[in-house]
Amino acid sequence: MTSVKKQHKPAAITNLEAIYGPPSQAGFGSAVFYSQLLAADDLEQKAIEIYRFFVGGLWERFGEDAWMGPWHEVYARPYGAAPDIVAELRGIKDPDAAVSVPMILDNLDRADKARAALAAVYDAFTLTDLRVYALGDGGAMSGLLLAGCHDSTREAIFLVFLLD
Repeated sequence: MTSVKKQHKPAAITNLEAIYGPPSQAGFGSAVFYSQLLAADDLEQKAIEIYRFFVGGLWERFGEDAWMGPWHEVYARPYGAAPDIVAELRGIKDPDAAVSVPMILDNLDRADKARAALAAVYDAFTLTDLRVYALGDGGAMSGLLLAGCHDSTREAIFLVFLLD
């Protein structure tokens, strides 16, 4: 995972990290990852790499099948659609994935600031690819991974959220 140097990290990313946490291998809670993708990189494959890194040693402990069993795309922003990450998350139809949405948007300290920080990052007009994935361990843990990429710069932002 190639990260953009800290001094070049946009303020919107720093604000998002202040609410959801910086990159980590906690395997629980939430974390924000900011990466520079190569032209050949696939956003979903990079999202899986981020997911695996976040889960850390638990990935091996429970096995890839457990962690990838629940993995599937639950939302992709249609090309040309007006961005509204809050409405898009609230509109997720998958019932298992939808359970995590209030945890990301509402059930945290400074929820209004959290929603504003999400919008500042994921509603940017230059962010042309947005996908949301369901994740978990196939048992008690579940969550979402938001993956967004700016086509012109290939800067990618990932928010991983995983709780039991």
